Amino acid sequence: MPSTTTRIVTIILLFVSHINAGLASEGAASKVPDNELATVAVKQIELPELRVVDATIEATQQATVSAQTSGRITEILVDVDDYVTKGAVIIRLRDKTQRAAFNAAKARFEEAQAEYNRVKDIYEKKLVAKALLDKAEAQLKTTKAQLESAAEALDNTEIRAPYSGIVVKRHVEVGETANVGQALMTGLSLEKLRAAVQLPQTLVHHAREHRQTWVWVGRDLATRVQAESLTISPFADKDSHTFLVRVNLPVGDYHVYPGMHTKVEFLTGTRSSLVIPESAIARRSEVIGVYVKDKDKIQFRYVRLGKPLPDQQREILSGLSIGEEILLEPAKAIAALKFSTRKTGE
Repeated sequence: MPSTTTRIVTIILLFVSHINAGLASEGAASKVPDNELATVAVKQIELPELRVVDATIEATQQATVSAQTSGRITEILVDVDDYVTKGAVIIRLRDKTQRAAFNAAKARFEEAQAEYNRVKDIYEKKLVAKALLDKAEAQLKTTKAQLESAAEALDNTEIRAPYSGIVVKRHVEVGETANVGQALMTGLSLEKLRAAVQLPQTLVHHAREHRQTWVWVGRDLATRVQAESLTISPFADKDSHTFLVRVNLPVGDYHVYPGMHTKVEFLTGTRSSLVIPESAIARRSEVIGVYVKDKDKIQFRYVRLGKPLPDQQREILSGLSIGEEILLEPAKAIAALKFSTRKTGE
């Protein structure tokens, strides 16, 4: 009785034989049936040559928020390492003095407005001189300026984040009195970021020539964003022989933070490559190929695939030549082969 190993080897040989027979049948040239099969010509395009380099995310802005009015600190709403959005209140000051000044300025403005309206109405009836109207108008402008100043002072009792970012240092505590110009909190901007790269000297000339760069960002570094600009150091590090390149991202929230690792792509040139629609590719287990139409015949052709391209296109590394006609729908090509096989058998 055959051993277990012998039976397994026999099964494998039969399976391989079956696959080879099927591929031989597909590889054999067959006449195309009368019905039309959609085809497309293999075309050649220029693709960018890219080099990927490791990089580190950095913040381009760091700012210290200072007090614009005096007052005792009553509330601190964020702490070190907290994320804040642009315009969010981070510190509140006691506003009793500022609010009183605002209310008084508002009352004076309303009184001046009423007086100006009264004098203007009388002037239009030609019962008072123009000088009296000018005086009322001047008083109205003065009180308006005072009201705006008082409103700004009151608004400054709530210190807001100038941009979205992370708090890196807190300079005050609740209960302290903040004076005008005193530092309150320091933060890093997450709206303006850049990627810092140590670029090998073999690539720095390409970076200077083309100046086209992309940075991978997002929660899983799955989004590719074209850089806004880049700054290349004019000299190399004497130990590593690399050039420091800072790649600036457009303003936005990319869900990456200073210190994170990322990838940067640099354009180094272009290359000619053959491309076909992704839908024309037939996959059979480990076998990949396309159906080629040559005059009135079709046959299966093995191909080696390159990288996916936009618009559902695929790069072809070998197996095809420019201008060859391939069938767009592998399923219909298989049906055409079976049809031709039946006619031949008859």
